[in-house]
Amino acid sequence: MADILERQSGDGRQTAPARPLVHRQSAWTRATHWIWAACLFFLLLSGLQIFNAHPALYLGDQSGFQFDNSVLRIGARNDGGTIIGVTTVLGRSFETTGILGASGPDGQLQNRAFPAWATIPSYQDLATGRVVHFFFAWILAGTLLVWLMASVINGHFRRDIVPTPSDLKALPRDVADHARLRFHHRRSYNPLQKLSYAVVLLVLLPLMIATGLAMSPGMNAVTPWLPELFGGRQSARTLHFVIMVLLVLFFVVHIVMVLAAGPINELRSMITGWGRIDPDDGKDR
Repeated sequence: MADILERQSGDGRQTAPARPLVHRQSAWTRATHWIWAACLFFLLLSGLQIFNAHPALYLGDQSGFQFDNSVLRIGARNDGGTIIGVTTVLGRSFETTGILGASGPDGQLQNRAFPAWATIPSYQDLATGRVVHFFFAWILAGTLLVWLMASVINGHFRRDIVPTPSDLKALPRDVADHARLRFHHRRSYNPLQKLSYAVVLLVLLPLMIATGLAMSPGMNAVTPWLPELFGGRQSARTLHFVIMVLLVLFFVVHIVMVLAAGPINELRSMITGWGRIDPDDGKDR
């Protein structure tokens, strides 16, 4: 690695030390990152297509027929010939025309939970949505397994994912720095990154896979106990949906942080593996 040199301005005054370019991300990390990004994109849009076939979520093992155990319901009502989208959450209803329940071009609203632009395919086709969803779900599961094995072998799991006691001790200060948009560019991940990546990779994604399997009739025949771990098939479906929402929120925050921390440097690091770090970061990977 080249030595860190201080640059001088035209009048001889010293400027800030140059930020060294170092190798930050392994090929395994970069490859799995982009595969996950593609998988989650198609899983989200095909999952909303599947949800549209029955736009309601319940708790327990059954959906209500003579009783109502729904926690979320997205639909529409007809008001004098006008379709009005209605979203009901825990018994409280909101008009969501144009976004949820009723969407489409002006004057051509359709009763549809999520709009056409948010689903794959854009028209209502449950069979195609399921094919796309299951295809990318197995790729996601396989990639997660490969990432876990590679990360344990190359030390990425221990070094960059599992928070240490010192990371947890430094977490409040790191959260405060992020809230003030004060970013530290280091070789290793900061405490907030470690904690968030650990939650996503070790909790949310495995739960997403497990709840998806719990809804599969084929898996139920082999592992009838799996749905009961989540309180029943309908509870597993609801938890699956909630995890999807949490992953979308993580993605939004992740993109905002990338833009705020310097998108060129962050993207270069995740594409080529090389990125610039703060000159006072002397820790080796």
